[in-house]
Amino acid sequence: MDRSDIERWLAAYRHAWETDDPEAIAALFTEQAIYEPRPFGKRWEGRDAIVANWIELGDSKNVWQFESEIVAVDGDTGVVRGLTTYPAHDAEPEEVYSNIWVVRLAPDGRASSFTEWWVELPKPG
Repeated sequence: MDRSDIERWLAAYRHAWETDDPEAIAALFTEQAIYEPRPFGKRWEGRDAIVANWIELGDSKNVWQFESEIVAVDGDTGVVRGLTTYPAHDAEPEEVYSNIWVVRLAPDGRASSFTEWWVELPKPG
């Protein structure tokens, strides 16, 4: 694996995030993949569970912006630093999250594991 493999996976992830398309989500992960939305929290085990939980969250209904940078690639593992912004809307203030993703890719370019660490940035004022 190299940086271009992580870049391709990241572009496909972003498309799946924008659309919540079950086929696009499924294409990201191996059959037995593990997705950890929070370290040490409840993990989503297996592609079907990943797709179901992803769609339940339904982030495609929200307006968001995402910036990312691949900070490391070592063997089959990539580390991505991201910044996710949900703009203010209605009475809700802007929310900004700093993210670190650790993605382990199988030889076919799908993720066999994905773990994200995120923290909400303090609101101004």
